[in-house]
Amino acid sequence: MENKKKGLGLQVKFSLGIILITVLVAAVAMAVGARTYWTSTTNHYNTVAYQTAEATMGLFTEEEIRSYADLVYRYNHGEATDEEIEAVKQSPRYNELWAQVDHLRSSMDANDIYISVFDLDVLESYTEEARQAGEWRPVYYILDSYYKPEEQFVLGGSGAIVPDFIPDTINAIRTGVHTDRLIISNWQFGYILTASYPVVYDGETVAFIAVEIPMLTLQSDIHTYVARTVMLTSLVLLVLLAVGITFLLRTLIKPIRLVSNEAVKFVESNNEISNVLGTVKTRDEVQTLGESLLQMEVDINEYIENLTKVTAEKERIGAELNVATQIQADMLPRTFPAFPDRKEFDIYASMTPAKEVGGDFYDFFLIDENHIGLVMADVSGKGVPAALFMVIAKTLIKDQAQTSDYSPAKVLEKVNEQLCEGNEADLFVTVWFAIVDLRTGKGVAANAGHEHPALRRAGGQYELVVYRHSMAVATMEGIPFKEHEFEMHPGDSLFVYTDGVAEATNAHDELFGTERMIDALNKDPNATPQEILTTVKSSVDEFVGDAPQFDDITMLCFHYFGSDDAQKESE
Repeated sequence: MENKKKGLGLQVKFSLGIILITVLVAAVAMAVGARTYWTSTTNHYNTVAYQTAEATMGLFTEEEIRSYADLVYRYNHGEATDEEIEAVKQSPRYNELWAQVDHLRSSMDANDIYISVFDLDVLESYTEEARQAGEWRPVYYILDSYYKPEEQFVLGGSGAIVPDFIPDTINAIRTGVHTDRLIISNWQFGYILTASYPVVYDGETVAFIAVEIPMLTLQSDIHTYVARTVMLTSLVLLVLLAVGITFLLRTLIKPIRLVSNEAVKFVESNNEISNVLGTVKTRDEVQTLGESLLQMEVDINEYIENLTKVTAEKERIGAELNVATQIQADMLPRTFPAFPDRKEFDIYASMTPAKEVGGDFYDFFLIDENHIGLVMADVSGKGVPAALFMVIAKTLIKDQAQTSDYSPAKVLEKVNEQLCEGNEADLFVTVWFAIVDLRTGKGVAANAGHEHPALRRAGGQYELVVYRHSMAVATMEGIPFKEHEFEMHPGDSLFVYTDGVAEATNAHDELFGTERMIDALNKDPNATPQEILTTVKSSVDEFVGDAPQFDDITMLCFHYFGSDDAQKESE
């Protein structure tokens, strides 16, 4: 085996690990620090903004704010004229107030201080379509001292607000309490904080004073913080790399390389046990690794020796199971047509075991010239025990049927007594056994805990024949079995099966079920018995897909043509 180096060595991986951890720690530290700084700074600016708003409110009397608010509200609802607006704008008091507010804005280094009124009805009727079209404007301006005079709102002008802050604004109008959530926007000139302060008189929110303050120091301070953190992180990274790599080479890399080389030699030397691994004395996990590898080499050699023996034994058992599978298959009738000289009926059956050998079995045989026995059975369990029990049950049923008076119930009673003797494994078998008179089509069936058969009348479709079951065979001594009489007419078909058909399960744990089985039978109800079984098996396989088979799948189809006389009558 050629020793090829694959991937990165431990030294490189360790170095990269230190770099990655350091970068992650630095990133977390920077994020936490930046967040803390951001929070404290915005709280400071928020306090300044609200103090400025309160100072602005002190410049007005209650009567002035109420009268201005009433005027702009009425103006935007068509109840006040342009002349009324223009008269206020030209009044000395309004211009004095505007000058005082503008002076306050300038002294506080604010971008804007404006006083406005919100129309609650318009605010609550917000739609994005109306906002995009410029039709939704719930804010009516009383006074605006924006630092760019050409962009100021005039008395009575209207505008919109950021949709995300509509709920907080509505709450402030109703309660008179300002929100703690700030409006912070990042413009091309930096961060801008907007604080909206409700003007409340006698519990009524009359107007809002909004203050926009540029957060000039925030951005520059964060950049400085990040730069210093990067420099400090780089220094720490270099120191950690130097110390870590030196320690790694002396205490870890060399011993691990020794252990790795000895592991490769063990493979290349055809499992020759190493004499060097015992010399690794690092008194840590590396020494434990070397000792474990040495013990593993000893265990592998012992395992290979044992595996050789087990493999030989498994091959022997596999060969015997193959013989058992063939023997079991040979016990079931597999030559079709089974009775080529008999024109009264056609029959076909199949069994697909879930393991090498199965517990399901079918049988059909002529009891005499005029009677045929039909058997479908399922032994509890799977594998070799079920197969052995199946052989005994099949043999007993056929032997008893050959000597009975055409009574399926009596046959099962005798078989039940024989199987109960010495049944220490507590196995049992569900059996559907019927005897059909080939001259008349009259039959008698006994169902010992088995699936319901499906019957198709000539020209019709398959349907389940449901009647009361008896207990399964070999469950208890002395139990009676009930019989069920039926009659088949020329052209009728009978289908019997084991639960492996109805209980076939797909990858989603869904059962195939009797409804799907009946649908499969009725895809072509006029088909021959062999074609019927092929169609059902194909439907089961398509439903199950790649899911494993958990139970034997056994089916039998019997088509009755009737005696010559019966066929002539039907014609």
